[in-house]
Amino acid sequence: MRTSFPKHKIKAVLVEGIHPAGVGLLRDEGFQVEALPSSPDPAKLAKLVHDAHLLGIRSKTDVTAAILDAAPRLLAVGCFCIGTNQVALSHAAHQGVPVFNSPFSNTRSVAELTLAEIIALYRRLTEKSGLMHLGQWDKSAAGAHEVRGRTLGIVGYGHIGSQISVLAEACGMRVLFYDIVSKMPLGNARPVKTLNDLLKDSDVVTLHVPATPLTERMIGPAQLKRMKPGASLINNARGSVVDVDALAAALKSGHLAGAALDVFPVEPAGKGESFESPLRALPNVILTPHVGGSTEEAQASIAEDVATKFIKFVNVGTTTGAVNVPEVELPEQAIFEEPSARKPAGQRRHRILHFHRNVPGVLSKMHTLIAQLGANISAEYLRTTEDIGYVVLDVDPTDGEKVLARLKTVPETIKVRLLW
Repeated sequence: MRTSFPKHKIKAVLVEGIHPAGVGLLRDEGFQVEALPSSPDPAKLAKLVHDAHLLGIRSKTDVTAAILDAAPRLLAVGCFCIGTNQVALSHAAHQGVPVFNSPFSNTRSVAELTLAEIIALYRRLTEKSGLMHLGQWDKSAAGAHEVRGRTLGIVGYGHIGSQISVLAEACGMRVLFYDIVSKMPLGNARPVKTLNDLLKDSDVVTLHVPATPLTERMIGPAQLKRMKPGASLINNARGSVVDVDALAAALKSGHLAGAALDVFPVEPAGKGESFESPLRALPNVILTPHVGGSTEEAQASIAEDVATKFIKFVNVGTTTGAVNVPEVELPEQAIFEEPSARKPAGQRRHRILHFHRNVPGVLSKMHTLIAQLGANISAEYLRTTEDIGYVVLDVDPTDGEKVLARLKTVPETIKVRLLW
């Protein structure tokens, strides 16, 4: 299928070592792909995106308003991960640039890591392993416990939190959860009304919330003090959620028995850089370098998911899975089987993709312009958010260019594109 221009001219820039499965899908589609193994600094990123149509990132690359302004040809941004807080979402939306992510693909990987950490903390496995590597044989049951019968408190009962709930219950744990949105419990999990209720009743607390102003340092000195003496804390969510200095103090004082963290307030930009944290060298503390979703299975699945969303948007106009613009699931353009003056046999209807500011009267203006042309609209799709509207029109091939030119004159137009 032809798009707005030949596919070989569509350039995709992928940074941070996107899995080859995604790179391959885009190349097989005929796109140019430039893949980098690490996160570029802002100046380099601005140069990379200057002529790019697609930008793929993971969690370390910030796509700021300035970066978006430096990319006049950009059609879409893909976050090859769960989070999208590293992208200026509103600014992208007001440039007609959908931002896609993959909210489900690494759910199982993070859930399995969390369960492994719960068991490792209760058995003090990292300490035992460290001693063995030093040649010390310390066979003792002191401080080692089963997780069966313990209470797990889950903060954030979304895709990952609910998966951990099922796994933990299968191990014989009791499960409590706290979420600001009402969620249906799985199994025998039980919701609690407040975060404080969860903290005081849980033997181990695991965090699975996004990075927002509401969650920033949601676990600080006061919250750690409310936790049970001898409890453990796990953070595989976002580094901003936990006050690590307060956590280090709670561990050193003996109030908490252990912790596991995969994310940190400040993380090295890449392999080889030094990692600094007040949690280093503390006993029964598991530190991992942001690898919660870093399994081969998860990374391949994420890459295929986001790359497929890129392809469907470029080729068809589908925005399903976008987090910042209206979601519209579209069929492929119809092919004319019977020829006529307006409908050449074997051709597709032209499709016009129109992002606009969602203010009263926009559709009326568009319909008036189209009516003045006498153009034939065979299908129309519309979805809106509070600020942004996305309307898709399927028109006869003889009308496509004329309608496109007229729609560009609508003052509320943000971006308009024609698919042949």
